[in-house]
Amino acid sequence: MTTAREIMTEGAECVDERETVLAAARKMTELGVGALPICGEDKRLKGMLTDRDIVVKVLGVGKDPATCTAGELAQGEAVTIGADDDSAEIFRTMAEHKVRRLPVIDGHDLVGIVAQADVARALPDPQVGDLLQALSTD
Repeated sequence: MTTAREIMTEGAECVDERETVLAAARKMTELGVGALPICGEDKRLKGMLTDRDIVVKVLGVGKDPATCTAGELAQGEAVTIGADDDSAEIFRTMAEHKVRRLPVIDGHDLVGIVAQADVARALPDPQVGDLLQALSTD
């Protein structure tokens, strides 16, 4: 059975919870990614920041991305997956929480991200279709 560790993208870079959304957006641009994990001073995961969050929760409501911090957009406990969890658990977690990206945790350490595209490459076509349907419905 395929595990998160086998299909994840390694080396996920965090945005510090105290960094501005503007700095986070620049980091996303430099890395060519649409989301970054938000990490605290304790190096623990606080949430995920997406490009959509920046548009909807900052720009769309007139907040200043140069003063709003990434930590302000962290929403409760982050949905994660264990590095040794199998593809069925990845699928279940993504579908249940309707998330397209899952931080991968080994103990307390962030070791990577499993994105919808990673799942699409690793799972058989019928499962990928089921996941896409689950993420697309309310």
